[in-house]
Amino acid sequence: MAKRPARYVSSRRRNRSGLRPSSEHWLLLLGAVVAFAAIFGSLTDLPWPTETTTDHRKPRLTMAQARASNALVPIVADKRKRAEPFRFRGGPAARLQATECLATVALYEAGADRDGQRAVIQVVLNRVGARGFPKTVCGVVYQGANRKTGCQFSFTCDGSQTRRPEHEGWEEARHAARRAMNGYVYTPVGRATHYHTDWLVPYWRSSLVKVATVESHIFYQRR
Repeated sequence: MAKRPARYVSSRRRNRSGLRPSSEHWLLLLGAVVAFAAIFGSLTDLPWPTETTTDHRKPRLTMAQARASNALVPIVADKRKRAEPFRFRGGPAARLQATECLATVALYEAGADRDGQRAVIQVVLNRVGARGFPKTVCGVVYQGANRKTGCQFSFTCDGSQTRRPEHEGWEEARHAARRAMNGYVYTPVGRATHYHTDWLVPYWRSSLVKVATVESHIFYQRR
């Protein structure tokens, strides 16, 4: 009688544990790793090489460098679109709340400067009607205030509101907010949805069109 080929028998044979030899090798390797971690501590606690924690980002510009960089970007006035008068839809209580949100963002972002306040208010109202933003005034003002990724207006997440300002700027801000809620349009900034101070260069600057400057703020709209 011919003998059964040994190679064929060994290729089908399983050990007592029911696992293939290759599986046992992986289990042994895993066991070694676990033992190493138990002796020397958690792998996540081991120090990483210095080069992996080095910050390779470009250094921030100084205020003077940022102002010089911003000055090189031209204002494209012919691209500036006129904003439509804002039409509020809601009851008296909701209207009062929206007005207060507008006044708050105007004062914290622009201080007592009247033109600055009106410009900030116009940006908020422009966002209400633009895609990608909340559809309410207060929703726009406080967008991202509770997210770790950051807020849209810095005063909503940097602790500024714990130091609520008490000066004459409040009355001007509320007056500007009420006018805007009644349809007043601050035309110098058009339909701008973004702005920043001239001593900063935000990462999104090149993706938008520069359409105006008001005091130390630069305004942009989508292309």
